[in-house]
Amino acid sequence: MSGRAERRDGTGRRPHDRADGVAVVVVNYESGPALARCVAGLRRQDPAELVVVDNGSRDGSLDELRRRVPDIEIVDPGANLGYGAAANRGAAATSAPALLVCNSDLEVSPGSLAALTAVLDGRPDCGVAGPLIRDADGRRYPSARRFPSMIDAAGHALLGLFAPDNRFTRSYHLADLAVGSAPREVDWLSGACLLLRRGAFDEVGGFDESYFMYAEDVDLCWRLARAGWKAAYVPSAEVTHLQGVSTEAHPYRMILEHHRSLLRFAGRSSAGWRKALLPLVAVGLAVRAGLAVLARIVRR
Repeated sequence: MSGRAERRDGTGRRPHDRADGVAVVVVNYESGPALARCVAGLRRQDPAELVVVDNGSRDGSLDELRRRVPDIEIVDPGANLGYGAAANRGAAATSAPALLVCNSDLEVSPGSLAALTAVLDGRPDCGVAGPLIRDADGRRYPSARRFPSMIDAAGHALLGLFAPDNRFTRSYHLADLAVGSAPREVDWLSGACLLLRRGAFDEVGGFDESYFMYAEDVDLCWRLARAGWKAAYVPSAEVTHLQGVSTEAHPYRMILEHHRSLLRFAGRSSAGWRKALLPLVAVGLAVRAGLAVLARIVRR
């Protein structure tokens, strides 16, 4: 990080990057009553700013939120822009030096926001921090991951749907990551809940809006890493993600968007001889998308 030293003050951080205030951006799309619960829980953690960006919901979630939190600030772009684009609109509507971007179906444990902020505050080279995420049943979701090797990526793509405990998926998901309490440096973190240093976020141009859904988080962390910023997994901060509250309304479109985003990221992050493999990657992802559709039909 020596290349950044001249851009920071005597404490090693840039003045406008101090993590002494957090702007929360909640991205909503038809989350029902989960939205109001999420906002209420976040407000109890006393952020400097909180805005909800709504992606064209028609399920009454905003009406319920306004009833329960009349003074809430809502950004309404008038259409479903996708997750990353909506998060960018929320970031533009706020100014605090740290930016929490999260889904609207989260329950954030008390003290989690402070725990994440403390990591950014104590590590000037850290551009993004993410909490331990549990599903509704209390199981740890693999929210902290590595950038997969070509072998791990292929193995996870082929086996992950039907044998999730395979060694390729375990490697990619950092399955042996100790929960503990100490922060750990990782490659990337789930966009379901991310605390970002605004200076780092602005430096790389925020989320790439060409991703409608999925992979915008790995893409952002990849660009942050290329710019020299670190990512920290903070298990002392904990959230529960209900998952699927919004995506269940259009499951097959979400499968398509997921695999399309994976292909986009593969194209962006591949170099050298790996570029020549992109046609095979496209075929593999098409097959995987078909299997994902089949698996969902069978489960139903």
